[in-house]
Amino acid sequence: MTVRAILLTGGTGQVGTEVQRQTPAGFEVIAPTRAELDLADPAAVAAYVERRAWACIVNSAAYTAVDRAESDAVSAWKANALAPAALAQAAARADVPVVHISTDYVFAGDKAAPYVEGDPVGPVGVYGASKEGGEQAVRTLAPRHVILRTAWVVSPHGANFIKTMLRLAETRDQLGVVADQHGCPTSAGDIAAALWVIVQRLADDPMAPSGTYHFVNSGEATWCELARAVFAHSAASGRKVPQVDAIATSAYPTPARRPANSRLDTAKLRRDFGIAPRPWQEAIAEVTATLLAREP
Repeated sequence: MTVRAILLTGGTGQVGTEVQRQTPAGFEVIAPTRAELDLADPAAVAAYVERRAWACIVNSAAYTAVDRAESDAVSAWKANALAPAALAQAAARADVPVVHISTDYVFAGDKAAPYVEGDPVGPVGVYGASKEGGEQAVRTLAPRHVILRTAWVVSPHGANFIKTMLRLAETRDQLGVVADQHGCPTSAGDIAAALWVIVQRLADDPMAPSGTYHFVNSGEATWCELARAVFAHSAASGRKVPQVDAIATSAYPTPARRPANSRLDTAKLRRDFGIAPRPWQEAIAEVTATLLAREP
């Protein structure tokens, strides 16, 4: 069997970790460290891409410190816009398809319904603006590309909302959680599964669809509803559960504005790639159970 190589950036992140864990037969994932591949150096990126024949490049690397980006804009733009530009340019020269992970933060969050791919972007902070810049780079430089926007990512890996809630529950009897931001809680494992469907299609079919797509688990919730769902599972496992109070965004000020509406419509992905996301409740139950099983 011929093994096809996938270049994965951001291999230590939530999605990157799951992409490697789910590698199907016939594929090999190469996930260079920062020391092995400096994404801030276009010449180094070009040289790395030229090393071998790649079936696809998956870019899951990003500067995701949303609040810190407001005072560290140069770093955010380097990681989220210039690095994808270097990867897309090198991929185009080598005729390699690119899959680029993006975010709901490219939207302003003021739409009353879930966002579709063609809605006007309007980021309200540095993080979202830099990610939108990365989208534009991939879109204009790589003829064969899929930009996959997602939101509210959680997993048993790295730092995320579920892990924060479970940690706070150990020392808090009461928590205030924002209840006026609406989104789609999404498992990194489910994102990775969708990515592999897309990657295999791009690797096998030169005429595979290109463009921008949304992937999130189905349904919607507020952060407060997500917290309560997490604690319902932990309570069933006999863990200490704090009281969760619904608060307004204004009661929890942050350096960066958050979109009030982060809901993403996934119909286009279902139509073009046959990917049907499962309900967020199922995905969150799975992630929470994994995390609880790790506790002594």
